[in-house]
Amino acid sequence: MRLLCMAMLVALLASVGCGVKKQVHQKALTDLQTCQGKLAGTEEKRDQAESRVEELEGELATLRGDTATLAEANQEAAGRITKLNKDMAATEAELRELRKQREATQKRLAEYRKLQRRLRQLTAAGKLKVNFRKGLMVIELPSGVLFASGKATISRSGEAALAEVLDVLKGLKDQRLMIAGHTDNVPIKKRRFKNNWALSTARAVSVLDFMVDAGFQPEKLTAAGHGEFDPVASNQSKEGRAQNRRIEIILLPDLSELPKMSGAS
Repeated sequence: MRLLCMAMLVALLASVGCGVKKQVHQKALTDLQTCQGKLAGTEEKRDQAESRVEELEGELATLRGDTATLAEANQEAAGRITKLNKDMAATEAELRELRKQREATQKRLAEYRKLQRRLRQLTAAGKLKVNFRKGLMVIELPSGVLFASGKATISRSGEAALAEVLDVLKGLKDQRLMIAGHTDNVPIKKRRFKNNWALSTARAVSVLDFMVDAGFQPEKLTAAGHGEFDPVASNQSKEGRAQNRRIEIILLPDLSELPKMSGAS
């Protein structure tokens, strides 16, 4: 357009120099003005186009930045989703384990209730007590029923009483048991035993041996002596000391039923 206008301008000057008629000259002048107007309009449009190009380039740069941000956000979201899936899988596994433990606990409680019912006759006869102590089920037999004073050998009457208890306990297959011996705080006067601790341990081992002979699995049994250091009553009275002289058969929990420690294999 600019070249066209320049050509018309040259033609106009030439017409003036050559003495062209006034009408022709006027028409050329009019065409030149029209061309200049179009030229101005074209330049304005060009400026607008350049401005729009700059605007679009800015928008494009913004879009590219937004795209990068979205890509980063998508990657982060994907990482979170992966972690959530892992956490959900771990929670479901833990829930299954807890349900399994609950079922095992309910089953064991049912066994304990059944055991209590079967031992009720012996409890009513005063031959033993059944209770829960420190979260464990305990069958408590007075030492006087099993042993003579200062002795660690089970008496005949004690063997009969213990046999009744063991006949009931045989119904608990694979049950881990601890036999715990206890005394009062009166010092032992027998030379065979250094102290009450030794006496309580010897009595616990005697009961353990009797149970093994009765068919109990040795690997499921443990013997322990507490001496006078785990009383259930005051040693200040005759009755309290009698309660403290006892043999306990403690039903131990199955360690495989306990929740696994974090990080344990």
